[in-house]
Amino acid sequence: METDLAVGAFTANGPWTVDRDAMAWRHPPDSGGDIGELRLVAGRLARELVRRRRWPPGIRVGTVCRHLGGALLGWGLYDRGTADSRAGLSRRLRPAFELLGPTYIKLGQILSSGEGIFPEELVEEFRLLRDRVPPEPFPVVRTTVEEELGRPLSEVFVSFDAKPIASASIAQVHAATLRTGERVVVKVQRRTVDSLVRLDLAAMSWLAPLLIGRIPVAALANPPALVDLFAETIVEELDFRLEAENMLDLAAVFVATGQRAVVVPRPHPVLVTRRVLVMEHLHGFEWGDAKGMQAAGIDTALVLRSSLISFLEGALLHGVFHGDLHGGNLLVQRDGTVALLDFGITGRLDEAKRLAFLRLQMGATTNNLVAQVEALRDLGALPADADIDAVIRDLGLNRPAVDPTTLTAEELVGELREVTKALLGYGARMPKELMLFVKDILFLNSAMATMAPDVDILGEILAVVTYFTERHGDQIARDVGTELARGSIDLQGYRAALGFTEEDREITFQDLQQRRELIRHRLQHREEHRERRSFLRAVAGLARGRRRGPA
Repeated sequence: METDLAVGAFTANGPWTVDRDAMAWRHPPDSGGDIGELRLVAGRLARELVRRRRWPPGIRVGTVCRHLGGALLGWGLYDRGTADSRAGLSRRLRPAFELLGPTYIKLGQILSSGEGIFPEELVEEFRLLRDRVPPEPFPVVRTTVEEELGRPLSEVFVSFDAKPIASASIAQVHAATLRTGERVVVKVQRRTVDSLVRLDLAAMSWLAPLLIGRIPVAALANPPALVDLFAETIVEELDFRLEAENMLDLAAVFVATGQRAVVVPRPHPVLVTRRVLVMEHLHGFEWGDAKGMQAAGIDTALVLRSSLISFLEGALLHGVFHGDLHGGNLLVQRDGTVALLDFGITGRLDEAKRLAFLRLQMGATTNNLVAQVEALRDLGALPADADIDAVIRDLGLNRPAVDPTTLTAEELVGELREVTKALLGYGARMPKELMLFVKDILFLNSAMATMAPDVDILGEILAVVTYFTERHGDQIARDVGTELARGSIDLQGYRAALGFTEEDREITFQDLQQRRELIRHRLQHREEHRERRSFLRAVAGLARGRRRGPA
């Protein structure tokens, strides 16, 4: 029997066989038959939509200003300057994003998966947007599918579930059965999302510069930079042919690295258009259901390790990786393999950036500061003419690591302020690829809480490094040079970076969580204490005013 497992990491018994050259949608007539041209067109469109404008772009900006302005006004009147400032802003922005519709909901969902990049309060609040998108009525869905496929629904499907499996900001997913008998899922784009995204990106690009320095967002992810990054990701998501191509590319990468712990659903050979994507229907445990997996005999710590390794192999060795890892985009099958879903956001690195990412990781492994900072410069996080030695010196990277739990709240805030000031002074920024990469790493790190809370983190680092050395050592040596590739792993450097001493032989995720909670509590106590002092000063001032007033 013909198989496609040599060209992609797919399930063993698929509903059809993938033959890339024979897939009609890979030769789109609207781009001269070259699907690669579609990606270039999407990039040009994204840049055009976020070009800087002198005047507000149309009526939509008024709607946006009304909702976002109301949220910012409420924050400015009641929350700004208080201990609840960032949480208050997040609570007011989230319903405004909901009212503004799919584009802003999608932006909120991206922010919600940026734990460690964006403020914690913003991440927690915007997580509520993940399941707050009402589905489109089935008649609307039917119309879209029939227009895209050019046939009545009944001619393609013997059954099509009216209730969606999932409903997101850009599209919703329905289960169906083809007339040829295969059980599939059908991703259908929302009816008006394309035109709305174009209007919203234009409005965002006009508003973003006005928000610089006025709202408490992460300093290195300022509003204009966020809009540029968002435009690059969402415009590609609007063409499902690009998403299907991403599926095939990642499946091929996993085969090239010999990775069989992750599988990708097969896109249909014919039923893929700009707004409809028919694919293989995969099943499994939800990513957060660690107890269910363990009861079925699945080693969840091994699942997590293989997910991390496959992600790093794609990014570091082939320059392609899933750019939006979160619990809704992963399933764990009964045999312990991970099924990746939703390939709308995919990180793609040119060769120069791939090598920079590889040098960054190898530099971290061997605690080579110069290699790490040079790699960040080559990724675009620092200006091309940045003085590497000065950056290391000004950021204090060459100083012995300090345990943050030994610092007072004022010292912690002071350290953060100085680092941020130095980074901004160098013109540091968060390029798209680096943000997607870091976001995915932080997600996999947080997954340890349920998947492997008792596993020794240092032991896992050593296992992953050993895997890469044994399996890909020759390629890594060719790519970054023998000296960097063969350097000794510095576990003590990792220990110090995490705030532990050499006496701490094992470090689990629970250990890290306890330290994080201690630091969070200390900072929160500082804010509350500062707010109480402000309140007492205000009361004292009012009392003095009354004493000075007329009898």
